[in-house]
Amino acid sequence: MTELRWDGKYDNDGKRIAPLHVSLPFQTVETVNESIQERQRSFDMFAQAKDADWRNRLIWGDKKYVLPALLGEYAGKVDLIYIDPPFATGDDFSFTAHVPNSDEDEGEEDDAGTFTKRPSLIEVKAYRDTWSITAEAKARGATSLDAYLRWFAETATLLHELLSPTGSMYVHLDWRVVHYARAVMDEVFGGDHFLNEIIWQRSLPHGNIDYKFGASHDTLLRYSKGEDFTWNPQYAPHREEYLRDFYKYEEPDGRRYRLISCINPNPNRPNLRYAWNGVTKVWKFTKERMHRMHDEGLLVYSKTGTPSYKGYLDTMRGVPMQDIWTDIPPLMGSSREWIEYPTQKPLALLERIINASSNPGDLVLDCFTGSGTTAAAAEKLGRRWVVADLGRFAVHVTRKRLLSIPEIQPFVVQNLGKYERQLWQASEFGQEAATRTASYRNFVLDIYRASRIDGYKWLHGVKQGRMVHVGTVDAPVTVGDVKQIVADFRRAVGTGSDAPTAMSVDVLGWDFAFELNEVARQEATRAGIDIRFWRIPREVLDKRAVEQGDVRFYELAALAVDVDVKTRRADVALTDFIIPLDDVPDDVQRGISDWSQWIDYWAVDWDNKGDAFHNEWQTYRTKKEPRLLKTATHNYDAPGEYRVVVKVIDILGNDTTKTLTVEVS
Repeated sequence: MTELRWDGKYDNDGKRIAPLHVSLPFQTVETVNESIQERQRSFDMFAQAKDADWRNRLIWGDKKYVLPALLGEYAGKVDLIYIDPPFATGDDFSFTAHVPNSDEDEGEEDDAGTFTKRPSLIEVKAYRDTWSITAEAKARGATSLDAYLRWFAETATLLHELLSPTGSMYVHLDWRVVHYARAVMDEVFGGDHFLNEIIWQRSLPHGNIDYKFGASHDTLLRYSKGEDFTWNPQYAPHREEYLRDFYKYEEPDGRRYRLISCINPNPNRPNLRYAWNGVTKVWKFTKERMHRMHDEGLLVYSKTGTPSYKGYLDTMRGVPMQDIWTDIPPLMGSSREWIEYPTQKPLALLERIINASSNPGDLVLDCFTGSGTTAAAAEKLGRRWVVADLGRFAVHVTRKRLLSIPEIQPFVVQNLGKYERQLWQASEFGQEAATRTASYRNFVLDIYRASRIDGYKWLHGVKQGRMVHVGTVDAPVTVGDVKQIVADFRRAVGTGSDAPTAMSVDVLGWDFAFELNEVARQEATRAGIDIRFWRIPREVLDKRAVEQGDVRFYELAALAVDVDVKTRRADVALTDFIIPLDDVPDDVQRGISDWSQWIDYWAVDWDNKGDAFHNEWQTYRTKKEPRLLKTATHNYDAPGEYRVVVKVIDILGNDTTKTLTVEVS
């Protein structure tokens, strides 16, 4: 049998290398559109160790870890998979960031500033550099295509395990790698389970035609898991010329029809041979049926008395859909559904696929969700869905898009959080706890370009006179941590060669507690210490990013919120928002006249119980409504003290939270 081979397909012993199968638990970081009653029901079911009601899932994470994590729950249970993976072009993650006008700019239609937000390094390396090759592989003669095929084959293998026995999978690619992808899919699914190569005309004529034909289509490969699969034929409308030539009759109420002969094309049906209206023929219908049709006015007679029956246009399904789709136009700036996401696909495209290969209530999966078209189409068509993406901005765009759907069902936002980092830490620094922790801290300090110091529990390094704390991989930095850091700092002042030369501390962390930014800064300010919080980026987990010096730490944004309580009513108002400006060009910064222009979306959890953020109210900018509300109001049913959490998403897709305590009477 002919086989497509690539570097890394087999190990040194000739054994096929399997994809990673480490099952990590998901962490729910946000629930969206869940009512108070549904929220309490979920708590009760969890307390009783019962399965909670179904929640659609939007997952932020690398499919290398996300897909194995889904296997424990969904192996053999996904009814339809659609993926639109990167085409090996390396430019799939840039997006255009728009700085909206301030509320005072009445009548202005243009944005205050527009710039291209380059993908984060982890997004770039997870896709473009995933199929870059090491020097060792290059010495073996490997190419970037080898790496891409290995990456794609691992994905296809895991998705095949997730697919149900009657499920189908669609792979959306273009001319660059589709021929290789088909060979891989044939190997994973079996060539006899290949069902269709669908051509979708994705763009209008364009491009340089000096030396080749213009490329204006994408290809979708359709495969089934087994011999028996879900299939609902789809139909296209008849062409206008066909309707004009055939459906040329019209009832008084405007209903169009054509005349279809009642004569049976098969003369060998003696049971249907009889005389009707003086004409003896083999008819299509029984005599009783002909009587009913005559009484209902459905028969029309020729001059010789031969009947024809009325075939109404509104009872015809249309032309059976073929494998060349030219009727779904590409998305452009003027398209109503366009949300300015570069790889966005039309809703009609996904609706056709979902209608054809699934039924209401079925489960649909997309691990490259991008702008969220798959989730939006599945939601509108009554399917359950699980979608994932590595890009933070993609997850935010998808969340906003889903919230614009009327009566959207509750869904959760999840990631693998600390579990992914724990796996990385153990594999990189060993199993022995003390050695692993020390090696990890030194590793992060080196990347941050800080020097290691000893003798302190909460201070681990120093950089340009500022002390440095490195947060653990498995817990967020909390206010309690900051208090300990401040206490350790006081002991460090003036105590030797490692003593700080400035009253300042940099706190590095993977995650930060909701209330940290404001409360912790106040704690540090009272001690006379300048404290800054820096997020440890996921690039740290990527050896190539570290080796190439591509890791950057970003300071947390600062959010100011006021709350006004009157009896049982609470009004929460945003009063200020400051973001780090590393990614924002100077000319755009100069165009900012109001802090609210940095905000794209914000939401409130009115009664947070220390678990996930429950999105109970939200507002966000859209093309139709670019203005942003700055105040939210809530009426509590009972007196008491409530923990309110405010979450803000900036125009770059980053989130900032703030926690308030509200007491109502």
